Amino acid sequence: MGKQRRPGGGRKKSKSKYSAEKNLAKQMEAAVLLYKDNMTLQAIADGLSLNPIKVRKLLITAGVYESDTAKLVQQTFNNFRNTQNYKIAVTSTMSALQLSRPSVTSYLPYEKGVYFPEDADAENISTGAERQRHYRAVTALKKNPCEENLWKCVVAFRGYKFKTLSGLPFTYKLKKGRGDEFTKELWIDRRESSKSLAWSSVMRAYQNIGKVGEVVDRPKALGDIRGVSYIYGVFYRFGLIDVPKKVKEKMTK
Repeated sequence: MGKQRRPGGGRKKSKSKYSAEKNLAKQMEAAVLLYKDNMTLQAIADGLSLNPIKVRKLLITAGVYESDTAKLVQQTFNNFRNTQNYKIAVTSTMSALQLSRPSVTSYLPYEKGVYFPEDADAENISTGAERQRHYRAVTALKKNPCEENLWKCVVAFRGYKFKTLSGLPFTYKLKKGRGDEFTKELWIDRRESSKSLAWSSVMRAYQNIGKVGEVVDRPKALGDIRGVSYIYGVFYRFGLIDVPKKVKEKMTK
């Protein structure tokens, strides 16, 4: 008599689609970090054992690679995409720009895998994709510190676990109002209670920053503002301020 079949045995389940997305997200994250160090596409490709064209596509998906050709291809494709499905829009772009299909698609972001709308909830995307969302938002804010980019950072980091000066963890949520858009009010989740933080309070603290990246020794230095202890932790993570070494140890461990 042969061996009795073990319950749940047999053929192993194939890898899920999410696993493929997660793997692609990791590749994108690694490519972005190397690109940030001013490495060439070929050098990044050699380091990650990838094709340079795939590296470029990963960087385009992450929103950190720009070129005149990429901009032209994407604008042309997006115009066609308004009325055509993906495949036909690619064909139309090929004809309009006299490019091959591989050339067109190489300048387009991934439709699946690592690209997600900015308002997608964190639980619906991979960890790698969430990190890239944070990276893009912080990079844009550092490049152009303004209220619009600060708000985009706030949207990107909803649900992220921040820490106060004393090391206490907290998160915040955003609610949607009319038009399915986020209302400008942060709902701080600490322990068993939640409290609201008005956008006007965040902006008051933001306007009190002397210089982006300089050390702010305590929350009150940003102003006598309700909820400033939370704003302090958020601003540190966004790279708007630095904190003393002893404080940094509590906020990062």
